[in-house]
Amino acid sequence: MQSFFARLARYSSLCACLLWASAPMAQESATEYENKLKQLRETIAELKREINSVKSSRNTLQNQLQGSEEDIAKLLKKIDRLKGELASQKKQLSRLNNERAQLQQQKRSQQKHIGEEINGAYRLGQQGNLRLLLNQQEPDKFSRQLRYYQYIVEARQAKLDEFRQTIARLDEIEPKILAQAEAISEQQSRLQTQHQALTSKQAERRRTLAALNKTLASKDAQLVSKAADQKRLQKLLDEVSQTLANIKLPSNGVAFKKRKGKLKWPSSGRIRHRYGSPRADGKLKWQGVFIRANDGRPVRAIHHGRVVFSDYLKGHGMLIIVDHGEGYMSLYAHNQTLLKDTGDWVDSNDVIAKVGNTGGLEESGVYFEIRYKGNPTNPARWCRA
Repeated sequence: MQSFFARLARYSSLCACLLWASAPMAQESATEYENKLKQLRETIAELKREINSVKSSRNTLQNQLQGSEEDIAKLLKKIDRLKGELASQKKQLSRLNNERAQLQQQKRSQQKHIGEEINGAYRLGQQGNLRLLLNQQEPDKFSRQLRYYQYIVEARQAKLDEFRQTIARLDEIEPKILAQAEAISEQQSRLQTQHQALTSKQAERRRTLAALNKTLASKDAQLVSKAADQKRLQKLLDEVSQTLANIKLPSNGVAFKKRKGKLKWPSSGRIRHRYGSPRADGKLKWQGVFIRANDGRPVRAIHHGRVVFSDYLKGHGMLIIVDHGEGYMSLYAHNQTLLKDTGDWVDSNDVIAKVGNTGGLEESGVYFEIRYKGNPTNPARWCRA
């Protein structure tokens, strides 16, 4: 595992490089930035391969669980995207249908007015202007009446033009409505396919989790597993903290330490496990809090900062870590999906993930820690009730 942590240090260093490169881009060219980004992706992939290469029956099951949970996260993101597109398409269809209804009403009204105009013209007769001339009326009066009839003719023509435009718009809108309806049908079909794939992956996860839990039937096995999870996370945080020790975030807001006791919890829910409470038969302690919450509920950043880790970590599932500067970091584990990537800036209250149970949990919730220089601190002292 030594090589793993060496690679982990390299990964953290690359994260730091990414932090510098993505600011105003004055220090490095766009090409250099892209090369470092490519190198970062390759390092992450190499890390995953090395972590998953450890041979044991339990680790094989953990790898299977990780694969299932990562696939589920991708499917859930796809489903959310498809739902968003479907809602947009339905909104567009509704707008088109409303416009069509208004045009049809307009068409009926125009037909009625044109009918009245035709009847009026018929009653007036086709010789109206000739009769005016033969009546030998005064020239001024004749001129006025002639202009009046011209206005009537022009008004009729304008109404006919409006009617033609209404018909043309209806002819134009009908195919759009049909196309939109077909697009919605196709989107619903794709959504159903993704839901079926999700159901299959969730069943696969349940089977793998049941098999994994069998290997953790004894309290000693549970202790070893949870201790390994804590050690893996601690090493990651130590490396990230050490790498970022001399990197200052832009001071464009209130410092993290000045927000003590005023921060919001990352998700609404009941605190199931508190900081410092015993776990694993009292031989370990919780280094953060576990907030019981429903699947899919938003997980929010507690303060502005920069994402320094956004990936899967065994024992913690979908994990996101935010650097808040001056040695302070917050982490959010067991998420269903991650909505921010390494290098992204976040503001206080930004949604960064969704509540889940990845990492092998039976119940859904968020495991939340606040760290100072890599060491855990009680979140209850920082977040208001």
